[in-house]
Amino acid sequence: MQKYKTFIFHRPNNRINNGIRKSFLKNCKVSDNLRQTGTLPHIIRLFFVFSGLAWNFKKRITVTFNMKNDYSRPRGEIESLIYLLDDPDPDVQQGVRKRFRELGESAVPMLDQYRTQSVRDSEIDAIGEIIYSITSESIFDEYADVVERGIDNRMDLENALLVLCRFGNPTLRTQEYRLKLDELSRGISSKISYTPSMSEKMQLLLQYIFRELRFRGDSANYHHPDNAYLDRVIDRRKGLPIMLSVVVMSLAHRIGLPFYGVNMPIHFMLMYETPSHPLLIDPFDGGAVVTYNQCYYFLKKNGVDPRPEHLAKASELDVLVRCIRNLMNSYARQKDEKRIQDLRRLLQITEMNG
Repeated sequence: MQKYKTFIFHRPNNRINNGIRKSFLKNCKVSDNLRQTGTLPHIIRLFFVFSGLAWNFKKRITVTFNMKNDYSRPRGEIESLIYLLDDPDPDVQQGVRKRFRELGESAVPMLDQYRTQSVRDSEIDAIGEIIYSITSESIFDEYADVVERGIDNRMDLENALLVLCRFGNPTLRTQEYRLKLDELSRGISSKISYTPSMSEKMQLLLQYIFRELRFRGDSANYHHPDNAYLDRVIDRRKGLPIMLSVVVMSLAHRIGLPFYGVNMPIHFMLMYETPSHPLLIDPFDGGAVVTYNQCYYFLKKNGVDPRPEHLAKASELDVLVRCIRNLMNSYARQKDEKRIQDLRRLLQITEMNG
């Protein structure tokens, strides 16, 4: 006896092309105005593409699939699952998400393609969350591997921060951003190499980054997560003080200039070493040079008792930990408990290996 699986879907104000619909109906049993008569199928198998077609179908439909027929082609299944992401029935949505988890990372390339092509924010967000749920454990493993090897220099820090970016964009190709930083450094390296003065080298790099490339602080949306992910800061040319500092330090490392981070409370700073004395630089103010007294005044004004270590060089590990804490703060403002828990786990991995 043939076995069937039953589920209900609802898609208001859309119409499916009649030819495709007829082909579909040959292979399923459809009845209108029925309530769900069984559990959601473990596999929702449709073989046609819904998107971009119109069919004024406003009724709830029970579709009973002949599970012996071969509608298991991954592409068709994934397209159909994506179609059902905005179904108003929470049971349908739960079943769709469960099936995506079962498909695992094999579904990610196509999900990412649909997310890139989608023009609806709700669909983009829903697909993004599914991709994240599928890939998060492998990203944890990748991050742990990087941190366990040690965060001892600029390249270690850069590698860890780029893996961290995948918690915001799981399908990110991190190598592309290393190449982008390489390309940005080539835009100024030859000019700096022909400049003998250390102070002039510093000014050339800061002018290049903050004036020519137009990297700047984002005062309007200061706490948005985009300002705390290195890839988004590179693309948008806007970010938090610490991420702007990372961009400067990354380019400086490639060119051979002595820029360092300063883990000052509330506002991360840059330090540039000259033969006479170190200079403090505010990355959020276009790379302006500031005095130690100005920094002490800023701390006192914000209720912090200044101490010498507040204006000392930060280790690469210190920078990484602060970047994670900044992201936790950003997601706390969005009440995203899942991301906060995951970042807390990352922080534990980082501090354990520090």
